[in-house]
Amino acid sequence: MAGSVPLTGPGGPRPSVPIPVDLPRQVAAALAEDIGTGDLTAALIPPERIGRATVITREAAILCGIPYVEESFRQIDARVRFQWRAAEGDAIVADQVLFTVDGPARALLTGERCALNFLQLLSGTATAAHAYAALLAGTHCRLLDTRKTIPGLRTAQKYAVRVGGGENHRMGLYDGILIKENHIAAAGSIALAVAAAKRGAGAIPVEVEVENLEQLEETIDAGADIAMLDNFSLPTMREGVAMNAGAQRRLKIEASGGISTDTIREIALTGVDFISVGSITKHVRAVDLSMRFEWKG
Repeated sequence: MAGSVPLTGPGGPRPSVPIPVDLPRQVAAALAEDIGTGDLTAALIPPERIGRATVITREAAILCGIPYVEESFRQIDARVRFQWRAAEGDAIVADQVLFTVDGPARALLTGERCALNFLQLLSGTATAAHAYAALLAGTHCRLLDTRKTIPGLRTAQKYAVRVGGGENHRMGLYDGILIKENHIAAAGSIALAVAAAKRGAGAIPVEVEVENLEQLEETIDAGADIAMLDNFSLPTMREGVAMNAGAQRRLKIEASGGISTDTIREIALTGVDFISVGSITKHVRAVDLSMRFEWKG
C-alpha cells in the first residue's frame, strides 16, 4: 500500500501523512494471530448472509487508523464497503458515529476485533500526541516521538503521532545516530564518538545525549548537529540554550526525560528546538469504541 492521507484541522488543511509501506504486512500479521486456521464462530453464520455494522466512539479523541481498518476487512473479503462519517485526524466526540460497513456477515464478524484494535490503539496514540502538540502552539518548538513503541507496530504508531500533530524522531537504529552514555564510554570521549559518527554518517545528523553543561559544551565543540538535554532542570536548560546561542557553531537542542503535559510548555519556552516524549507511544491508552450489527436477509 502506498500514498498518503490528507489531514484537516481547526486551522485548515495540514500536510498529508504518508501511509506506512508495511501496513499490509502488519494487518496480515494481526489477522493471522487472531484467525489462525479459521474463525470457528463466524462459520456458524450462513455464507450468503449480508450484514451492516456501525462503529461509534464512547469518548472524545483524535481519529486515526482508517487505512488500517479498511485493509483489515479487505484482506478478509474485498466485497466489504465503507461509509466514513469522520476523516483521519478529525477531533471526534463521545457517541459520534465514525463509520458504517456493509458486506458478508462472516467477514464483518471475523474482521471486527482486528479492525477495532488498530483503530482504538492508533486513535489513542494520535490523541496523546495531539494533547502534547497543542501545548506547543505559539512556540517554535516541535514535538517528537521516540523508539519506545509497541513491538511490531512502530511504523503504525509513528504514523499516528504525525496524524496527531507531532513529528517523528528516527524510525530505528538504521536511520539516525544518537550517541548515548555507553557509546561515549566505548568510544573514549564525546569528541571521538562524534568524529567516528561524522566519518560514517554521510548526510545523517549526529545527535548526542548529554547529562550536564560540560558535556553540552563538549558536544558543541565536537561539531555534533543536535544535543539532547537529558532530564535537565529548567534553569540548567536555559543555561544550555544560552550557551548554544553564544557558540560560533550552533546546534539544535532537544529536551527529553520526564516530560508531562504539566511541564512541556515551560520547557518549550526555554528556547529548545524539540521535545521528545516517549509516553505518547509507550503509555498509550486505547480509545473506547463500539461496533453495533444489524443483519439483512
